[in-house]
Amino acid sequence: MTQASTLTTLDTLAAGQGGTVIHLAPTDLHGAGVDVSRRLMELGFVPGERIRMLRRGLQGGPLAIKVGQSTFALRRFEAALVSVKPE
Repeated sequence: MTQASTLTTLDTLAAGQGGTVIHLAPTDLHGAGVDVSRRLMELGFVPGERIRMLRRGLQGGPLAIKVGQSTFALRRFEAALVSVKPE
């Protein structure tokens, strides 16, 4: 049996699927000074941290993601910035 070594982004995980954060893409939304990646890191989305997709909203709605003992609702474009190694 081979392990999946492929990276994907957090927004593509299925409900119930877990993984490990590998990298966050740098962002500065349209020069507005809103650094989404920095905010995600402050919430706990840091390389090496285990995460789990709890629930996917319908039709582009928010995603419920567990990091450590906390649960966060992320917009899909935010989750797309987080590279993960799926379990």
